[in-house]
Amino acid sequence: MATVSRRARLADVHELAAGMPHVTRIDGPRGNTVYQVGGKSFVFFRTPRPDAFDADTGQRYTDVIVFWVPSESDKLALVQDPELPFFTTDHFDGHLSVLLRGSRIGELTHRELTEVVQDAWLSRASRKRGAEWLAAHPAP
Repeated sequence: MATVSRRARLADVHELAAGMPHVTRIDGPRGNTVYQVGGKSFVFFRTPRPDAFDADTGQRYTDVIVFWVPSESDKLALVQDPELPFFTTDHFDGHLSVLLRGSRIGELTHRELTEVVQDAWLSRASRKRGAEWLAAHPAP
């Protein structure tokens, strides 16, 4: 019987991203956290932008996290699933990433968040690093 995964927390994003191999954590231009592998961002905490806002109040979201995804079909699967809190904006059309408000992270399980972070890392890591990581972490 599979164990139930606990709800995800904001701290889990940092722990999971930093725990992947060859990761560098940098501060973005406004102090926002960016996780990179091989100089390529795979998860970052976005600063408030005009394209991500509350439709009722017009206020910009201050808690948006960006996760890279492997393909456009993966992106669509995440943003079109009504059970998941991922979204996108016109600014990200054609960009292989999805957005998630930190305030909604608890709608994911830790297991779901782990998969999203690992997929983000795999989508940006070199083929060699990705293959090595996958060989060491076979799917259950």
